[in-house]
Amino acid sequence: MDRLLWMHCFARAVETGSLSAVARELGIGQPNVSRHLASLEAQVGARLMHRSTRRLTLTSEGERYYAELRPALDALREAESNARGEDHPAGLLRATAPTALARYKILPLVKPFLARYPEIDLDLQIGDRMIDLVEEGVDVAIRVGDLRDSALRARRIGTARRVCVASSDYLAAHGTPQTPLDLPRHQCVLFSLLATGAVWPFERAPITVGGRFRVNSPEGVRAAVLDGLGIALMPRWLFADEIASGRVQVLMPDWGIPSLPIHAIYAEKRLLPRRARVFIDYLDAEFSADPLLRTLPAP
Repeated sequence: MDRLLWMHCFARAVETGSLSAVARELGIGQPNVSRHLASLEAQVGARLMHRSTRRLTLTSEGERYYAELRPALDALREAESNARGEDHPAGLLRATAPTALARYKILPLVKPFLARYPEIDLDLQIGDRMIDLVEEGVDVAIRVGDLRDSALRARRIGTARRVCVASSDYLAAHGTPQTPLDLPRHQCVLFSLLATGAVWPFERAPITVGGRFRVNSPEGVRAAVLDGLGIALMPRWLFADEIASGRVQVLMPDWGIPSLPIHAIYAEKRLLPRRARVFIDYLDAEFSADPLLRTLPAP
């Protein structure tokens, strides 16, 4: 009875979504994979997945079992590697990152990261929804902003420096605000997930702004600014190319706006696998080399 093989077949079936893919990977034939899965279900006493000719679907029991099984398999693989004196991070890394930061700053780093660590498979989930890391089996989450969950451990890896911006076309049509007190007379594009709501937190004079368009995506704010719909408060890196070209202008640069920290977070009670540690180290190094993301030393 090779329960470890059954478990491995199950985990890879979940990750590939295909029994035939698992069979090719292990070189054992699809009927054997099916038998291994049936044996595992009999052993645990629960149906773990529904199998059809088109797809595999996890049952609720299967989802829970996989979430607990995958870290155990990865820990075993890492223990064997360490015992052999190897230092090669390996296994499936699950990470999540917010949409705009992922698109502009993390996705360009994926290819060199995977080239450096050829035994790591990366499952990157992109979205602005706050998720439960343990419940959804995520190793590392990259988050922008202040943290509130004390059950998570965090490592600061960067800084999002915010600026007030508008397109040159908008400013030509509506004038350029000189101080935050001018903003209520302008159309402002509102990011509906901003922690301070419609209050823009200028350090010397927080101001309540308004406008006809609000959106829950930084990329939606970016598109609206480029279309000349109004003024926005966003991380500078989101408009770096347009600021450099003059299509977008930074407004009121002498009126400070608090920056937002960028953290890599992970569950406090979970053993952080080596593949997750090197991923965090890699992002930290790359962000530190990026003038738009690096954390400046305190004055």
